[in-house]
Amino acid sequence: MIDRERARPLDVGLLGSRGIPARYGGYETLMEELATRLAERGHLVTVYCRAHYTRRGESPYRGVRLRVLPTLRTKHLDTPVHTFLSCLAALGARHDATLMVNAANAMFVPILRLGGMPTALHVDGIERRRAKWGRFGRAVYAVSERLAVRVASELISDAEAIREHYRKRYGAASRLILYGVDPRPPRDRRVLAELGLRAGGYFLYVSRFEPENNPHRVVEAYRDVGGDLPLVMVGTAPYADRFIADLRRRADRRILFPGAIYGEGYRELQEGALAYIQATEVGGTHPALVEAMGYGNCLLVNDVVENREAAGDAALYFEAARPATLTSAMERVRSEPDLVAHLSDVARKRAIERYSWDAVTDRYEALFRDLDRRSHVAVT
Repeated sequence: MIDRERARPLDVGLLGSRGIPARYGGYETLMEELATRLAERGHLVTVYCRAHYTRRGESPYRGVRLRVLPTLRTKHLDTPVHTFLSCLAALGARHDATLMVNAANAMFVPILRLGGMPTALHVDGIERRRAKWGRFGRAVYAVSERLAVRVASELISDAEAIREHYRKRYGAASRLILYGVDPRPPRDRRVLAELGLRAGGYFLYVSRFEPENNPHRVVEAYRDVGGDLPLVMVGTAPYADRFIADLRRRADRRILFPGAIYGEGYRELQEGALAYIQATEVGGTHPALVEAMGYGNCLLVNDVVENREAAGDAALYFEAARPATLTSAMERVRSEPDLVAHLSDVARKRAIERYSWDAVTDRYEALFRDLDRRSHVAVT
């Protein structure tokens, strides 16, 4: 009986992200890696995607059904409008279980629950601390945190620090499911050649260009680094044109801004970097940091609790608010090859031990089966 239950394919809906294929950030990467692996295991998986992000002709994608829906492309309405429409569409699908990402989407979880679909909510980092949000945005996230613990069938945290935040502040338990990495070697070095880079000959920064990710402080720190090793700053951000323009204006001539790069090009850059810089100060487990670990990069990491939890003893730590500390760490990378080799080895081993997409999928699959089982028990 148990074996038959485990073998039964589930119908799973994944909501709240921009969609797949992943071309933006951590939620989108999670959706792609999880959805495609669940589909390979025989489950019916639907990812709800935004029309300005996913082309309608891309469905199905690697065995995953893509439900492409419209939204309003403004800073404050893009996510809620699309999530609301996704929930209405999901009511007709009647999934066995659903996963919603982004704590701000907590207000829409009751729609799914009223439709009989158990829903896990991935709360990520403490979003109300992000500098990009004004007073209204921070208020929405503060209310959403409180609502999340009441409406979700289960809360998901991807870092112990986030799980502890919800436990201490709201007395709410959450299931810890970490991020994953799949460090497949790239097929070629085309992007490195186009950018004039050589493997092992550049610093790499990957993040959305937003204040709490500190790209401006990385630019400032690099200005005082000697030598000619370039700094490659990969990323962009919607609704941040003025911030990005100012960032580029202040940048050293050795800095390259190739924009957002995904897929094989991204793998090239991660594999070929001498060192990777993680300057974020808000959030849970940051995907690019885990991916840099998987590729065996020497890590330079902003010393906040979530980043230290992820990187452990595989990194040199700095304080983003004091750019000189990053300058010092970058100088050590330039002058201490043995240290770089040691940290690279520690990072690669840590990624193998802690961050596996197959293990992540195992945990989500178990979660979805738990949710489906509980919903049937409730009905009976």
